Amino acid sequence: MPPYDPSTFPPFAVTVDLVVLTVRRHALCALVVRRGESPFQGRWALPGGFVRADEDLGAAAARELVEETGLCAQDPAAPAIGNGAHLEQLATYGDPGRDPRMRVVSVAHLALAPDLPAPRAGGDANSARWSPVEDLLGADGSLGHEDENQAPLAFDHARILADGVERARSKIEYSSLATAFCPPEFTVGELRRVYEAVWGVVLDPRNFHRKVTGTPGFLVPTGGTTTRQGGRPAQLFRAGAATVLNPPMLRPEV
Repeated sequence: MPPYDPSTFPPFAVTVDLVVLTVRRHALCALVVRRGESPFQGRWALPGGFVRADEDLGAAAARELVEETGLCAQDPAAPAIGNGAHLEQLATYGDPGRDPRMRVVSVAHLALAPDLPAPRAGGDANSARWSPVEDLLGADGSLGHEDENQAPLAFDHARILADGVERARSKIEYSSLATAFCPPEFTVGELRRVYEAVWGVVLDPRNFHRKVTGTPGFLVPTGGTTTRQGGRPAQLFRAGAATVLNPPMLRPEV
């Protein structure tokens, strides 16, 4: 076998970018940071960074999640923790021209957590904020901007964000992922507002209640109630053991 010469291959870097989604004020919001350095200095971008030489992709994504939000990635095999976030690999983006500095391949990850607090800026970002997805993308989740004066996201982050939003929208149809947007104990009304925020629709409360409480393994009553929504006490639930919903919660056609 001829000797392997790594210098014969062009160098490139690997980054992780995070689509961090939460529901704030009944709207699906994404975390964006304003870049403090070139390229695209001053533009909004998804949080992320370069993968270190001694870490794998999952560890890099989890590290960036902690640095940007203070959240730990939730291990699906472990019991739920109070400040844990659902984290999964989304897709890989490797267009040769996506980064003007050099050839950079990004492995994007999707993170979901309930009602996250105001973010803090770190790294090369000089500010950070939660922005409604409809303000960053078109109202339908496309790459267009409703505000034509708003600069697009840096790099190819609009495409990555759109893919992450669509992943979340489609996955809550057939999985229990919507509960990742909820606190450990929640009402059916709070879960319904998650579906409404992610899908961008208004759902019939009675039909929704019947569907989610009738889906085996989806919700488990805790035995408690709450009045935090006002009105009569509402029953509290926690996420059940089911990961796949049968029948699925089909997204309404709009």
